[in-house]
Amino acid sequence: MPTFETTPRFERDWKKLPESRQALFRKVVMESFVPDLAAPERPFRPGLRVKGVTAHPGVFEMTWDGDGRATFSYGEEQIPGEPHVVWRRIGTHSIFTPPPGP
Repeated sequence: MPTFETTPRFERDWKKLPESRQALFRKVVMESFVPDLAAPERPFRPGLRVKGVTAHPGVFEMTWDGDGRATFSYGEEQIPGEPHVVWRRIGTHSIFTPPPGP
């Protein structure tokens, strides 16, 4: 089973999501994302639309609902042989908009 951690930014984003969206994200992670991580011989299923974030090498985005997006990267293994996922952002497509200001 993969291990997970979250960034402070993810935690702030998470608190803004309605409980129904949080529940849907958890369901997608457990029923689709985790099984796909466990099958390294094939890519993530097309419905998750996992792809690299061009402006940030090593960061990936995943679509977990119509406009639900989450970004993640891989961290150092916590359990030998199991991936460690660092959840970075979650919300709508707007999470890709740079923050305002200098």
